[in-house]
Amino acid sequence: MAKTFLVVAEARGGKLRQVSFEALRAAQLSAAEGDSITAVLIGGSGSGTLATELAAYGASSIYVVENSALEHYNSEAYASALLAVADTVQPGAIYLGHTAIGRDLAPLVAARLAAGQISDVTAIARSGDTVQFTRPLYAGKAVEKKAFTDPNDIWVVTIRPNNIAASEPDASRLASVIDVAYPAPSLRSIVREVVKKTSGTIDLAEAKIVVSGGRGVRSAEGFQPLEELAAVLGGAVGASRGACDAGYCEYAMQIGQTGKVVTPEIYIACGISGAIQHLAGMSSSRVIIAINKDVEAPIFKVADYGIVGDLFEVVPLLTEEFRQLLK
Repeated sequence: MAKTFLVVAEARGGKLRQVSFEALRAAQLSAAEGDSITAVLIGGSGSGTLATELAAYGASSIYVVENSALEHYNSEAYASALLAVADTVQPGAIYLGHTAIGRDLAPLVAARLAAGQISDVTAIARSGDTVQFTRPLYAGKAVEKKAFTDPNDIWVVTIRPNNIAASEPDASRLASVIDVAYPAPSLRSIVREVVKKTSGTIDLAEAKIVVSGGRGVRSAEGFQPLEELAAVLGGAVGASRGACDAGYCEYAMQIGQTGKVVTPEIYIACGISGAIQHLAGMSSSRVIIAINKDVEAPIFKVADYGIVGDLFEVVPLLTEEFRQLLK
């Protein structure tokens, strides 16, 4: 029996997040012949204008729920909107990004639908009728492979950003766009405004390059050379918990077991000792470069490349070298 995969597209600042395209690809990898890939856009006025881009990445139909009450994320409002679409589509699977929104929305919707859920998926493989999902365990020290055993189960799956590559877009692809009325549930809370504090214009979770600082930066001003290097490389700036606890930066920048998990192509750790809690948030990076004065720092044990030296001398030199190479 053919299954419909419903992918929840997430937008920020009027643009679709990269993880939305990765979730579409994850659905494609999970689908069998005859299955269909659909998407849903939930948001304020104008959200439907993003439908064309979703079509280019493989969505055959896009359901749009637009309402002023959906301008900012609200778990009850978004869950009601998504469930209204699910009632129309009758999906066999719902895929979301493993983002702050996806982590909040997925279990709520799974509970409402009495569905099974697998979270934080980093790889997908289909063999016959079985779809195997890989996810990390124990702060990335192990992985487990899971599958849904009941064919009648609805799947709810969240995809970790930067792990499943999106397919190549094709602007010639067309998709039907269907408007769904917002069910306007009775809400216990209403979000009037969202005040954001970020590490820059690039989302840490989706950045291809992350330059991160620890206690070794010594002050808030110590992050300036890291910000310059990140700007030259087109990356984002992160931090260890130690740097955040010391008041050098905002907690929105924290990477680690109690912060954000990142999997960039390149992770540059500056003045970070390499505590196990921090490694839990970045050890899956493709290439790890460590800069530290202490040759015995644990970070060098997981780094692909290490530079023993003062970050305030090394980082500016790297910045200037990259600036010349990338002209």
